[in-house]
Amino acid sequence: MTDCPSVFIAGTGCTKVGEHWDISLRHLAWEAVKPALASSMIKKPDAIYVGNMLAPRLSQQQNVGALIADFCGFRGTEAITIEAAGASGAAAVRQAFLAIRSGEISTALVVGVEKMTDAVGADVTTAIAGGADSDWEGAHGVTAPAIAALIMRRYMYEYGVPADQFSGFSVNAHKNAATNSNAMFRNIISEEQYSRAPMVSSPVNVFDSAPDADGASALVITSLNRDFVPGKSIRIAGSSLSTDSLAIHDRNDILSFSAAHTSARSAYKQACIDSNQVDVAEIYDRFGVYTAMSLEACGFVDRGSGWEMAQNGSINLDGILPISTFGGLKARGNPGGATGVYQIVEITHQLAGTAGKNQVSDAKWALAQCLGSSGATAVTHILQMIDSR
Repeated sequence: MTDCPSVFIAGTGCTKVGEHWDISLRHLAWEAVKPALASSMIKKPDAIYVGNMLAPRLSQQQNVGALIADFCGFRGTEAITIEAAGASGAAAVRQAFLAIRSGEISTALVVGVEKMTDAVGADVTTAIAGGADSDWEGAHGVTAPAIAALIMRRYMYEYGVPADQFSGFSVNAHKNAATNSNAMFRNIISEEQYSRAPMVSSPVNVFDSAPDADGASALVITSLNRDFVPGKSIRIAGSSLSTDSLAIHDRNDILSFSAAHTSARSAYKQACIDSNQVDVAEIYDRFGVYTAMSLEACGFVDRGSGWEMAQNGSINLDGILPISTFGGLKARGNPGGATGVYQIVEITHQLAGTAGKNQVSDAKWALAQCLGSSGATAVTHILQMIDSR
C-alpha cells in the first residue's frame, strides 16, 4: 500500500440541518455541492459518490447518484449511490477514498443527502426501521429507539449506571450546537431538563435521542496535495469499514460494538497512531448509550465506563477528547445518509482551525466514526492536519 497515493480534502460544504419542506432532494444536495466545489477550485470531479439511505422510500427516488450528477452539471460523470443505513455518508467517503487510492481516479465529489420531510409520521418511522433485521426485528414492530432502549437497559443493569448519568452527552451536544449556525437545535439544556424529559422508549428519553431531519453535506477529495487553508493540508490517514450481525440477538455481546472496535483498530493501524493521539472526535451519538459504547469501542475508555466521560467533562470542547463539537447528531440533527459526511466536514474544520467559536485548541489528529443499523455497520476515518509551512 506504500505506493498508493495519499488522499486529501480539498473542499467542504453543508446546509443547515432541519425541516426543509420547500426544497427538493436535488436542490438540497446542490446547496452543499456549490461551496465544496468553490472552495476546492476543482471544476469537475472524476467520480461522484452519494450517501443516501431513504430516498427510494421517502422521496420515491432511486438512482440518486445519477440525479445529482445531472443536476449539478456533471452529466456523463461516473456517479453511484451508496446505502449503509445511518452510515451511508461515511461509506460513500470510504468508496471515494478507495477509488483514489487505487489510482483509477484523482478527484471525487462525495455528497450526503437526506430528505426526511418528504414523508411524515409512521411512514418515516417504518422506513427508518428498515435498517433493522426485517424478518426478526421489523416483523415484530421494533423501532430504532426500541432497540436502543433494550441496549441501554442492559447497559444500566450490567454496569450499575442510573439513566440520568447519560445526561452529559446531550448537555455537551446542545452547548456546542448553540454556536453552530447549521444546527437544528441551538438551545442549551440542563441535567435537570434531561431528567424530566418525556420518554421515547424507556429508558431512552427525548433529550437522549437525536432528531431525524433534512440535510446535505459535501466533500471534494483528491490525490493532489494542496492546502485546505494556507499552511495546512488535511489528509485522510485511515479509512475502514466493518460489519456485525444486523439483528442484535445474533451478536455475541450486545454491549460491545464489535464492528466499531474492528473498524477503529484498522483505521488507527493505517494512520500509524493509537487512540491516545486523537485530539478531537465525531462519534455516532444518535442515542446516549451508543455514544458511550462507541467511545469504549474506539479505545478511548474502558468497557462499561464510557458514560463517565460525559459526566467528568472529558468530552467538552476544552476536555481531553472533545466530541459532538458542532452539536453532533443529538443537536446538529441526524440527516440520515448525510450524517457521515457532516462529521468529516466538521472535523476537517477543526483540524484546519476554521471552526470559529466551536474550535478545539491545537488539534492535529481527528477521528470520525459513523454507525448503521445499531452498529451492524461501522465506518471509521482518521484525519491528519499537516503543517505545510
